[in-house]
Amino acid sequence: MSKAAAVQLAPNVWRIPTTPADLVNSFAFAEADGSVTLVDCGIKGLGARRIAAGLAAMGRHPRDVQRIVLTHAHADHAGGALQVMRSSRAPGVTVHEGDADFVRNGRMPPRDQTVAPRWLTLLDRAGGGFPAVVVAGTVADGDLLPVAGGLRVVHTPGHTPGHVSLLHEPSAVLVTGDAVWNMRGRMTWPVLALCSDAHLTQQTAEVLGELTYETAAFTHGPEIRANAREVVRGFLRSAKRLP
Repeated sequence: MSKAAAVQLAPNVWRIPTTPADLVNSFAFAEADGSVTLVDCGIKGLGARRIAAGLAAMGRHPRDVQRIVLTHAHADHAGGALQVMRSSRAPGVTVHEGDADFVRNGRMPPRDQTVAPRWLTLLDRAGGGFPAVVVAGTVADGDLLPVAGGLRVVHTPGHTPGHVSLLHEPSAVLVTGDAVWNMRGRMTWPVLALCSDAHLTQQTAEVLGELTYETAAFTHGPEIRANAREVVRGFLRSAKRLP
């Protein structure tokens, strides 16, 4: 657990905890010209403040952010996007096409009714969401974004329809998104009641064992640096699955 405002994962790659105890993380990719691409924005209010502090620790400012990429359309990742965008030079956010309409409308994707309790669905219908934000661009599986030498989009749907993981190829850092978590010193599935398709979440996470990377960076929990790929593969082999 880190108390640092920003944790360097590799040259030009940083993790920014947007809540205490590394519960939710954003990521920053720095360019040689001083500009920054930000991945995820935390919750409304707190996320923007923590991101500003993290950028300051990197020697950057919110005005240096020229691009914002969202792993998916949940309030703990997209909730701070509007506020961050307004203080940046980003014209909007980039998100997978499967989640784009949810982001535009500030709505949470539907829950998997086979695992989500009824109260959670009712809460969503009663106004659960986040501030809507402009979608400046969409991505698809396999796209290579011009971010700090190349950020590969890996579509891992299930948690949401457009959920993505991101592989920074120059540094071999994998941002898993919510495909898997690393909470309280151990890897877990995300809370399946929060997923749009719980079975699909577990199926598509298998691709994380096929990629090549040295550091696994999680949007929930601290990174794994030592034997990261084998640790992820071990989890995928042994983790309990839905019937």
